[in-house]
Amino acid sequence: MPNALIVIDVQNDFCPGGALAVAEGDQIIPQINAMMGEFESTILTQDWHPQGHSSFASSHAGKAPFDMIEMPYGPQVLWPDHCVQGTGGAYFHADLNTDAADMIIRKGYNPDIDSYSAFFENDHKTPTGLEGYLRSRGITTLTMVGLATDFCVHFSAVDAVKLGFDVTVLEGACRAIDMDGSLAAARAAMQDAGVKLES
Repeated sequence: MPNALIVIDVQNDFCPGGALAVAEGDQIIPQINAMMGEFESTILTQDWHPQGHSSFASSHAGKAPFDMIEMPYGPQVLWPDHCVQGTGGAYFHADLNTDAADMIIRKGYNPDIDSYSAFFENDHKTPTGLEGYLRSRGITTLTMVGLATDFCVHFSAVDAVKLGFDVTVLEGACRAIDMDGSLAAARAAMQDAGVKLES
């Protein structure tokens, strides 16, 4: 069956030294690059926030990074400013083979709503366009890798299963933030949804 590799948010701000660094985030890049030739399609996702995005703690007086607030679409973690459009932190890590990508999906560019999933903004209704691209290519099987396991990889994988795709997450080519048990919760949610987890 036609298959695609979905590479989630391997950007400077999510790698060591970045504004929202995931431990060992850069260590998965050689494995990801080596896998790209095994798939009919490689798609990269890119967090792409405008300045002053509503998910930034700096946009809310008296709030600190990792505080929780209630947004019109539901609970929202407040993050340090990260992946701001046009900044070095928003760019893909220099070691990632971006030339192999058929498509780059940018997400989180709506200033009023965050977007963890590669398929939908956090209202779970507004599409990014990725589903349509995959359908038009006849792609039904997805393998997901990248950053971070417990947020953008997790939400992308669960949404993909709900849309009818066959989804595998390669945990060895992902890294997690693991905030207050978020990794264990994400793994359980992915398994409950029907995502296949492989090491």
